[in-house]
Amino acid sequence: MMTNKLGLYLHIPFCVKKCGYCDFLSYPPGEGEKKAYVSLLRKEIRLWKGKTDCPVDSVFFGGGTPSLLEGQELEQILECLRDVFVFEKDCEITLESNPGTLDEEKLRDFKSLGINRLSMGVQSFQDDILRFLGRIHTADQALTQFELARKAGFSNINLDLMFSLPGLSMQGWEKTLRRALSLEPEHLSYYGLILEEGTPFYQAYKEGRLGQEDEELDRRQYWYTVDTLSGRGYRPYEISNAARDGLACRHNLKYWSLSPYLGFGLGAHSYFEGRRMENTRDPRAYQRALEEERALSEEGECPDGFFCPPCVEKLHLNTRREDMEEFMFLGLRKTEGVKLSRFERRFGVDFFQVYPDQVKQLKGRGLLAQEGDRLFLTPRGIDISNSVMCEFLF
Repeated sequence: MMTNKLGLYLHIPFCVKKCGYCDFLSYPPGEGEKKAYVSLLRKEIRLWKGKTDCPVDSVFFGGGTPSLLEGQELEQILECLRDVFVFEKDCEITLESNPGTLDEEKLRDFKSLGINRLSMGVQSFQDDILRFLGRIHTADQALTQFELARKAGFSNINLDLMFSLPGLSMQGWEKTLRRALSLEPEHLSYYGLILEEGTPFYQAYKEGRLGQEDEELDRRQYWYTVDTLSGRGYRPYEISNAARDGLACRHNLKYWSLSPYLGFGLGAHSYFEGRRMENTRDPRAYQRALEEERALSEEGECPDGFFCPPCVEKLHLNTRREDMEEFMFLGLRKTEGVKLSRFERRFGVDFFQVYPDQVKQLKGRGLLAQEGDRLFLTPRGIDISNSVMCEFLF
């Protein structure tokens, strides 16, 4: 999926409380902080007026917990986006949400704004697991809010689920997956627990309070998920995602296909015109940069005319080699893998001239397969995907 159509990402850093496993940029908002942040976000968006005419076909509100915002606040952001960018008629607009922050009125408001895809961070349908994770909702609340979302008119809903958790048996995971499938969502994301440095879970693990990782159970739960979803009409299209036909997350596919997107808000990342940009993670620096319009990055307005917003802290022009690496590393996450013809069209060189040995070696080890133009991970390759994908880094 290489396209000149643009994706937009809006980072909403606020949450009710931080979960023990979370290393995302998120925190509980102070008095008046949401309103002030929305104002800064709109200021950042307006900086792009006239800077690009690429049509927008996906918008993604991530976090944090974007559903903490009120309908009026989201309306202000969307109005600003529509004023600055040209939206495709079928633009996919996704809002991440926590069931504990939703109600019937909010869901109706969100739908009326043109938000047409809801991603619900359910994680589990077992209350003991939810308490362990530090989630603010119960299993019953998740079920109720899903039904209310349907009532509000949402016909494209994703459920986020977590497996490979301490205390989560095979039977427990099967129960959660069955409960999720009984709701018939259009999309499912399933993630194993990753112990990120700096989180309470990581510290507990280092101190021996979290128990040992069970790699065999992790793989059993993962492949049970893939097999079950495949048998129920879902197509696993990426290592951790499956969807009904035609309902794969358009925005996330941009990341894995090295397509252009712009990120707005604290810590947001962008990939645009071959450049990687990263906004500051410091709320005060973000505010100062936008209010004073004084660049945090020395590059600012680049010599070649590329526009760099003042809140960008890191700016990097990818080399051709780096783009090749990312094309392969990210593309192999997709179940379809990478198309060798797309590689050649994009980089003007035969794939096997750039990677003469890797494919033969990885195929020989049963980690990579090729069918015609398509190069993709085998099941065994998926199990050690990071190490396989690293073979394509120079």
